[in-house]
Amino acid sequence: MFVAFEGGEGAGKSTQETLLSQSLAELGHEIVRTREPGGTPAAEQIRHVLLSRDNTGLDPRAEALLFAASRGDHVARVIRPALERGAIVVCDRFIDSSVAYQGYGRALGPERVRDLSMWATGGLVPDLTIVLDVDPEVGLSRVANPDRMESEPLEWHRAVRAGFLEIASMHRERYLVLDASLPVAVLADRILQRVESMLAPS
Repeated sequence: MFVAFEGGEGAGKSTQETLLSQSLAELGHEIVRTREPGGTPAAEQIRHVLLSRDNTGLDPRAEALLFAASRGDHVARVIRPALERGAIVVCDRFIDSSVAYQGYGRALGPERVRDLSMWATGGLVPDLTIVLDVDPEVGLSRVANPDRMESEPLEWHRAVRAGFLEIASMHRERYLVLDASLPVAVLADRILQRVESMLAPS
């Protein structure tokens, strides 16, 4: 099973990804926790390029290509091998982040950006994507040392948020959208219930 966490900055993705991974491990599952951009040595180097404020002003198309390159290596070397041996992969961000940030935020077009990442990954999509929805003004207030992406204007982050919600609305069966302002324990319980329901024998 492949589970991805999505949402804007400061939504609490890392917290919920950690809690879900711990709960599933306690149930006896092999869990592979990973993140994007990153997950492999090469992808982590690309992550540094993408998030460093030294690269402010990076061309949007170059940005989208770098995310896709990172994702392609990540899927080939980490995610697919884990899924093939029966592990549960829990990933902090995946294709929808590119669609929201570059497709909607950078106005490159969601379909074009999605097609690029689908080509890079060989068409891999998560079984479940959990979107933690947060008001960008609230989420950004939780970020102590903003990176290049986090430093973008508030209106840009609002466009990204709208992108995530639109993506989820088009494929409701593969998405769980939750209000990130709910208590951590409530969110964790709802996420675990949904994942367990998908893991249960039919």
